Order: sequence, then C-alpha cells, then structure tokens
Amino acid sequence: MAPIPISSVKVGHIDDVQELRKTKPTIIPERFVRDKTERPTSLTAPIPSSSGIPTINFSKLSSGNTDELRTEISQLATACKEWGFFQVVNHGIDLSRLESIEKVAQGFFMLPLAEKQKYPMAPGTVQGYGQAFVLSEDQKLDWCNMFALGVEPKFIRNPSLWPTNPEKFSETVEVYSKEVRKLCQNLLKYIAMSLGLKGDIFEKMFGEAVQAIRMNYYPPCSRPDLVLGLSPHSDGSALTVLQQGKDNSVGLQILKDDRWVPVQPIPNALVINIGDTIEVLTNGIYKSVEHRAVTHKVKDRLSIVTFYAPSYEVELGPVQELVDENTPCKYRRYNHGEYSKHYVTNKLQGKQTLEFAKIQSKSSN
Repeated sequence: MAPIPISSVKVGHIDDVQELRKTKPTIIPERFVRDKTERPTSLTAPIPSSSGIPTINFSKLSSGNTDELRTEISQLATACKEWGFFQVVNHGIDLSRLESIEKVAQGFFMLPLAEKQKYPMAPGTVQGYGQAFVLSEDQKLDWCNMFALGVEPKFIRNPSLWPTNPEKFSETVEVYSKEVRKLCQNLLKYIAMSLGLKGDIFEKMFGEAVQAIRMNYYPPCSRPDLVLGLSPHSDGSALTVLQQGKDNSVGLQILKDDRWVPVQPIPNALVINIGDTIEVLTNGIYKSVEHRAVTHKVKDRLSIVTFYAPSYEVELGPVQELVDENTPCKYRRYNHGEYSKHYVTNKLQGKQTLEFAKIQSKSSN
C-alpha cells in the first residue's frame, strides 16, 4: 500500500458504478463489458462443492488442549496446501467490532459522490476512493467502488485521505485494525507450526509489518453475466483477511481445479487467504490462489479486506528449512518494497505479478 503516484498514467474516463446504477440502471458502458472468455459463466451453474472450503476453529488453536491443537493445525495445513483459502470461526474479534466497521464502511459508500471524491485515489496509487490497478485508457473496469487506506506503520498513511464523515470512521478503523493485526500474527504462528517451523519465524522475519485496509462496494448490476466485480488475481500480501457484509449476495469466487468456486459466507466468520509472500516463503508448499468477485442483479455487496505483509525494508526468499535437494529453491530473494511497488503498478491479472519472484528454469530460457 505504499503511495507510489505515477504522474504519467492516463486512465481515461472512469464511471462511478454507484452513480451509474442510480442514473442509468440498465446501461453497462463498454469499458465494463468483459471479453467472452472472462465473463462469469459460473453464475448460471453454481458449483455444489462450495461447501467444501475449509473452516478453522481458531479457539482450538489458541486455547484448545494438546489433541485439539494438533488436530486443528493438521486441518490448517490441509486448508493452506489444498485450498489457499479458509474461513476462521471463533476468531476472538468481538461481534460489535465487525458490526461497527461494516456500519462505517457502508456509511462512507452511501455519502454523496462529491463528498467521497474529496479522498481521490490518484492514478498509480492504491489509497483513497476510486478504482485501483487501472493503468491505461482502454483497460476493462471492475463493477466496484473502492476505498483504501494504509494503516501500519504510521508513515504509510496519507492523513488527507482519512475521512471525518461518517462519524468515528477513523477511530473504528484503528480499533478494528488492531484486532485484525493480532489475528494475523497468531495465524502466522500456527501456519509456521503447521510446516514444522518455529512459531515466531515469520514475526521475526517481517519486521514492522505493513497493514492496509480496503473497503469494496459492489452495487447491483443489470447484467451480472457481462461484468466482474473484481478481476481475477492473487494477493501480494502474506495473509489477507476478508469480512463479508451481513446478508449480502455471494460474490467471492476462488479458482480450484480450474473451476470457479463460490465462497458461501459463514455468519460472523472471516475468510483468510494465503498471499504471494507466503507462497515464496514456503517455497510453494502453500500457494496463493486466484480469486475474483462477481456481481448480482438485485443485491449489493460490501466487503472489508485487510492486507498483512512484511516491512518494505526486508529481504525475502524461501525459508531455508523448506529447501533441500528434493525441493530446490523456486523463488529468488528480493526486497519486499520492490515487490510491493511492482504489484501495485500492474493491473490485476491472475498470478502474473508473482513471476517477479520466480526462478526461471533453464529449459524455459
């Protein structure tokens, strides 16, 4: 989430999808209409295996007996290795915190457009209100409005982008983010243990971890079969924590065995996914997974996403304990700040940005 303005980027006219929905509810501008190969055809054929997305009971990790801990860590390992996504229940974040962040996020998106535009997302950056990852005038757009903020460390914040309206917005984001930060730190400890590593290995490696929050609002769309709410991508973070709006439409889909699987939200659960950084650190044992968002004809959808990643200063590469002659090193060492810059200055396109870190085999030269 480092602020990296690209002054030369020309993005053309970008319609605000909420305003489009209000003023021209049946019109889908050409920039939102996806090529036929990208359209969300799975909307017409829901995949029954969606219930198979693993669920992890955090309370059994944090306060269970030895047998419960061992069993849950084994399930966590399976979830990370086979899915790269899981829903976490009994995560320890009070329900009132989830309700409060949802309330202020919804409140922000319901403000008049002129008020939201006081916090613009400049081309080539990923903080503020607008659409991120738009880097050309002919790029296809997502049916989504975003509002994103850098949270930790403090120097990544842009104070002019933190709104005073809705009331208590900033205070609510601060309190919520502290709770999610603790959850990420704990999950990384158990993920390390699931690999046979020391529980504090990632915390020591990460330095002062970078944390950002992004709120996504997907208005209804008259032709959900033509658009995407969010383009397919993997996350550049170590972990991503997703809170889905209460009673919203099902919008998140993950790519599993070459099929798009919808994630059915569990009430009060949080969805966790493995980011590119963990794929690199685990030498590909745990892989980041492509995911996307689709829209709904009559229902809107709100999501609140936290990205948790290493300090921009640290050098990263596969953990030595996970590399041997049978599993050679698949990723080079690199500076995480450089990777973050690379990630935010490229459009969302599957797992393309992870090529930055891969060691190319001799046969591919």
